[in-house]
Amino acid sequence: MTQRAVMHIFDDILKATEAIERFVSHMNYNHFTHDEKTIRAVEREFEIIGEAVKKIPESVTKTYPEVPWRLMAGMRDRLIHHYWETESEIL
Repeated sequence: MTQRAVMHIFDDILKATEAIERFVSHMNYNHFTHDEKTIRAVEREFEIIGEAVKKIPESVTKTYPEVPWRLMAGMRDRLIHHYWETESEIL
């Protein structure tokens, strides 16, 4: 994978993170947990982050072992494959 392709992945992660911030920055916790549209939007952005993380080459992830790469990918898997167990509190 080229460095340019890796940068696109990180750009996707950054955009998804910024979107989550925009979606919830004006809300308190109680408002968020009762706003289904926002919960669904945040879930989607976490799915994007998790999928993007899975595409990052191992050579990059090993360089930054302090980043919880597996946890981020695992969140995506939980949202996709165990959606019925996902509660807004974990978002």
